Amino acid sequence: MNMNNNKGVIPRIRSEYLSLPPSEKKVADYVLDNPDKIIYLSVSELADEVDVSDSTIIRFCKNVGFKGYQEFKLFVAQDLVVPIENINEDIQLDDDLETIVNKIGFTNKKAIEETLSITNLKALQEAIDAIVKARKLEFYGVGASGITGHDAKYKFLRIGKDVDCYTDAHLQAMSAATLSDQDVVVGVSHSGSTKDVVDSCTVAHEAGATVICITGHNRSPITKVADIKLLTATRERPLASGALRSKIAQLQVLDMLYTGVSLQIQDQTMEYTEKTAKAVLDKLY
Repeated sequence: MNMNNNKGVIPRIRSEYLSLPPSEKKVADYVLDNPDKIIYLSVSELADEVDVSDSTIIRFCKNVGFKGYQEFKLFVAQDLVVPIENINEDIQLDDDLETIVNKIGFTNKKAIEETLSITNLKALQEAIDAIVKARKLEFYGVGASGITGHDAKYKFLRIGKDVDCYTDAHLQAMSAATLSDQDVVVGVSHSGSTKDVVDSCTVAHEAGATVICITGHNRSPITKVADIKLLTATRERPLASGALRSKIAQLQVLDMLYTGVSLQIQDQTMEYTEKTAKAVLDKLY
């Protein structure tokens, strides 16, 4: 689709409004009244707000000229956002450096505090127990969430877990297909709607593996295939995808997982931490 033809999403919706079926008019009405809200909602969350099905949301997006919901949200965000918000929506053009530093610090601290406030201890313990018992542990993520997955691999490798991280969709799917009920997959996706990660987690689930998701949206596609949900509490505009605060929230959850597992396998943790530390000693001056 030519992006230059998609400026002015609201006028486009209005021009198509009369041709939409009743259920999609409900979606259009909500979007027209709340364009600033929908950019933070997953497809399932918007469906709940409007009281329609997920598929109705997708059809609506296509009927007003977009490939799908994510593209629709992107262009709504472009209509709403001022240029500086592409970098950080809390920063203003006239902010001085001290204000910018303080705002970034406050936002990142808030990401941790709010994530802690919604942490489900029962789900966290279930995830820890599953990882402790796992024959093999795999992390799936793409983009910024893939970086979180690689950090997870580094952490769990240090304590002797058979762990890997895949950021390529084909490798994710192929590896997922080889798993069994003795294995665990952790899908990392802030939106919970990253198709490659959701699809790979689905393959892993069908193969019998336990699927854990780390996501910022409780009602998102990845939660529907996950056995255990671990939630983060950060809002992120589509144009600010990969914002540091969402990554900080993911790393907070990851650190809780890693520490919990380490404490349950203390002897193994001590043994392998020492082994891995010695293995890289000659890499230091």
